Amino acid sequence: MLILIGSFLVLMILGLPVAISMAVASLLYILASGTVPDVIVAQRMIAGVESFPLLAVPFFILAGNLMNIAGVTGRIYSFAVALVGWMKGGLGQVNIVGSVVFSGMSGTAIADAAGLGTIEIKAMKDHGYSTEFAVGVTAASATLGPIIPPSLPFVIYGMMANVSIGALFLGGLIPGIVMTLLMMGTVAYFAHKNGWGADTPFSWHQLGNATIEVVIVLAFPVTVWLMIQAGLSPNVSIGIALAVLLALDWYFDFSAVMALMAPVILIGGMTLGLFTPTEAAVAAVLWSLFLGLVRYRSMTFRSLAKATFDTIETTASVLFIVTAASIFAWLLTVSQAAQILSDAILGFTQNKWVFLLLANILILFVGCFIDTIAAITILVPILLPIVLKLGIDPIHFGLIMTLNLMIGLLHPPLGMVLFVLARVSRLSVERTTVAILPWLVPLMLALIAITYIPELTLWLPQKMGLGR
Repeated sequence: MLILIGSFLVLMILGLPVAISMAVASLLYILASGTVPDVIVAQRMIAGVESFPLLAVPFFILAGNLMNIAGVTGRIYSFAVALVGWMKGGLGQVNIVGSVVFSGMSGTAIADAAGLGTIEIKAMKDHGYSTEFAVGVTAASATLGPIIPPSLPFVIYGMMANVSIGALFLGGLIPGIVMTLLMMGTVAYFAHKNGWGADTPFSWHQLGNATIEVVIVLAFPVTVWLMIQAGLSPNVSIGIALAVLLALDWYFDFSAVMALMAPVILIGGMTLGLFTPTEAAVAAVLWSLFLGLVRYRSMTFRSLAKATFDTIETTASVLFIVTAASIFAWLLTVSQAAQILSDAILGFTQNKWVFLLLANILILFVGCFIDTIAAITILVPILLPIVLKLGIDPIHFGLIMTLNLMIGLLHPPLGMVLFVLARVSRLSVERTTVAILPWLVPLMLALIAITYIPELTLWLPQKMGLGR
């Protein structure tokens, strides 16, 4: 255990990438113990990536890249401006609402920060906001990406913990709303404190158009449900509703109805049982291609090829991490390290609420140093047995772990969102870190609420028959 964990920590301190650190630490343990056949290592590497749910990863990454090049981000931004730009601190509120919509397509915090963040930070600076405030609100809102479904961390956690990915997706909806309200309240506080006004004039016409788009999108699942209740099959009902929606969109040329439909299609399709979360990722890609090539005609084959190669590069790095982490996590179990650590934690407390406090501290700390996917792969084998023994719902714990790791993305030394926004805003990492600090308050309040009010996470999956 000392060789495995000790060498991993030493390699991390020396600055090696987390995947290489895990792979080398695993190799050193295997060579030192002499009890693990080489063929087992190869089998564990293959088993780590040979997973049907894991197929969702490249497709969700591709969907996010396609949305960025299809001009969808600009339409989402324009929709958010019409909906909340007239409020005090308007572009701050736009930043948050835009991230909520984009979260329903990308599934990652980094895609949100890199995609919408570029537009939002420039617009806020042009309207007189400080770069630090623009960066702070963008960083905080980017954490919504993996909480509001779809979510890549949920896919990895669901695979590792053997829980329903669909239930995790549904479980993220209400916590996502709570986080959104807390962030919007924080923007309102800063606006009141600094005497900020609106950034766009109030217009009944623009607000009415944005509201109509929201109503149309919300009416879609209701219409489908009513047709199903009337005796039509789900496929026929969806086909009819989608045909009517496309006709309305082409005739009235709505700004963002088709973009807003992405999360509705994904969540609705999984709820109706039309496709699995993995198939939902494919549906997200098809919808992105339809928007870029057919509806908006903003996607070229050159940009499509670039998005594809970017996806291949990102997927390769993700799968390399998963492969190395799967060997490392397996060795943690085989060497009894996971059991020893679990017993040590249980020896400290048998109270589930105290355990959740300790788990939050641990995961927050780990999230500052280790990539999200690697952290999930390492921590789940250690913490999940304790979670189950203490009667904590693994779906609830999945939300807690994911939000902790998203907060970790905002921290040095390895917070990827921190570095992305530093590059986008041309601020130093130190100034970017200081800009993000005030936004940890609403994020921590959300974390406390999600941790100690399990119903926020579990109510919706249980209502849909996916909870325990």
